[in-house]
Amino acid sequence: MFQGLTEKLNNAFKKLRSKGKLSEADVKAGLRDIKLALLEADVNFKVVKEFMNHVTERAVGSEVLESLLPGQQVVKIVHEEMINLMGGSQSKLTISPKPPTIVMMVGLQGAGKTTHAGKLASLYKKQSKNPLLVACDIYRPAAIKQLQVLGEQLNIPVFTLGDKTSPVKIAKEGVQYAVQ
Repeated sequence: MFQGLTEKLNNAFKKLRSKGKLSEADVKAGLRDIKLALLEADVNFKVVKEFMNHVTERAVGSEVLESLLPGQQVVKIVHEEMINLMGGSQSKLTISPKPPTIVMMVGLQGAGKTTHAGKLASLYKKQSKNPLLVACDIYRPAAIKQLQVLGEQLNIPVFTLGDKTSPVKIAKEGVQYAVQ
């Protein structure tokens, strides 16, 4: 999903950068490509609309049209607005003073949740924490097995109740197991 979005955004940026001077129509056409790329990546329509309003407000002004490298200026504006959309600053996970610290991974299929969960668990293990991976994805074929293999590779335990139980029950029992 992210690869497809990245490719579409890069194509839109390439079109904008290829022109020496941009007209307002060029900017609007480039922004339309960006909007379509976000919508095709399943970004919420209201989020896209608000994001595009912010970008358009900045990109159609003199800040872009009168700059020496207008295409790069539009790319810079889109980048800054994406950072603002995502929260504007980095934040660290807060470790609970009383274990366990619970981190829930949520996202579209194929977005890298399992891989990221493994990396996060590995990081905490290196920090002398005792991570536990809990296999709550009962819908994706082989998801539980994938997490078990990852856990074995990293020497991190994986809690599972199989794929015949509800994810909520698995999560609750996983937390109880972690507390013991």
